Amino acid sequence: MSLFNIFDVAGTGMAAQSMRLNTTASNLANADTVAGSPEAAYRAKSPLFSAAMAGQMGAMGAGGDADSAMGGVKILGVSESQAPVDSHYDPGNPLADAEGRVYSSNVNPIDELVNMISASRSYQNNVEVMNTAKQLMLKTLDLGK
Repeated sequence: MSLFNIFDVAGTGMAAQSMRLNTTASNLANADTVAGSPEAAYRAKSPLFSAAMAGQMGAMGAGGDADSAMGGVKILGVSESQAPVDSHYDPGNPLADAEGRVYSSNVNPIDELVNMISASRSYQNNVEVMNTAKQLMLKTLDLGK
């Protein structure tokens, strides 16, 4: 792996954590929303990631070089939680169904805050990787003086 690939790997990690922060923000923003049916209620979302190197390992064994097998994070998409939504009796709510029930989201704010802290720290770690790689490159250039 060349030193320049480090920036690509850290960049994919930063993109993944940025997406994780965005979905967490969306979940927190919709934590207190209600709907008139369980199907219409907001469901917590979470991003799906995989290792980008997993599909490229065969290339190294088939005559590929180590530089072509760069790692990183691949964003597969976003999934919705299948946990049941809560319902409560509120006949005065304009969104209430025929039985007077409204359905709230299945977002757990505490879990989302933990996800936010974890994603933020992971993002910061990737920034540190980029800064360290940059400093190493500058030190290498200084050796030639």
